[in-house]
Amino acid sequence: MSDSSDTLKDRFRGYFPVVIDVETAGFNAHNDALLEIAAVTLQMDDQGLLHPHHTVHHHVVPFEGANLEPAALEFNGIDPHCPLRGALEESEVMKDLCKNIRKYQKEAQCQRSVIVAHNAAFDQGFVNAAIERSKIKRTPFHPFVSFDTTTLAGLAVGQTVLVKACREAGIPFDQNEAHSALYDAQRTAELFCFIANRYRELGGWPLTKS
Repeated sequence: MSDSSDTLKDRFRGYFPVVIDVETAGFNAHNDALLEIAAVTLQMDDQGLLHPHHTVHHHVVPFEGANLEPAALEFNGIDPHCPLRGALEESEVMKDLCKNIRKYQKEAQCQRSVIVAHNAAFDQGFVNAAIERSKIKRTPFHPFVSFDTTTLAGLAVGQTVLVKACREAGIPFDQNEAHSALYDAQRTAELFCFIANRYRELGGWPLTKS
């Protein structure tokens, strides 16, 4: 049975969860290139359960002067100079991302978007740095609040590695597709929904009013 808490805006105190994954050319958000970004928004059904909703996905041209760490490129298998990637300039990508997230956030009647990610500090750092380089003033994202599925998965399913957490939750995960921002964001969204929905099913939400 649904109640007044069964809206996305009420579930996370006005925050709009946006699941983000990035692929990069290193670990330093200010020096290393952002190469790919994917965002998955969520929606809540009439039963108060979360599901993945909209997806925004772009390949990104390294910003001018960006460092391209060979070990990072070998790890994610991205050739930044491949014309078949269909990559867009970073500022264009971030403006499109922010425009779409603001739109979906408004539709959900939420006040601010919050990044959900696996090892969230990493993805949030690259998003914030790219937004700053792009000189975007109206960012929908909270600058430091995030929901980290690494921590949540450790609590809920006893695993912190994304592939292991997904499999423990019964979410299929193809290791050959990993390290694609789009694929990892989609699986992370499913994992976050699983954890939130499982918590509800076990009676943890909504809170009992005394």
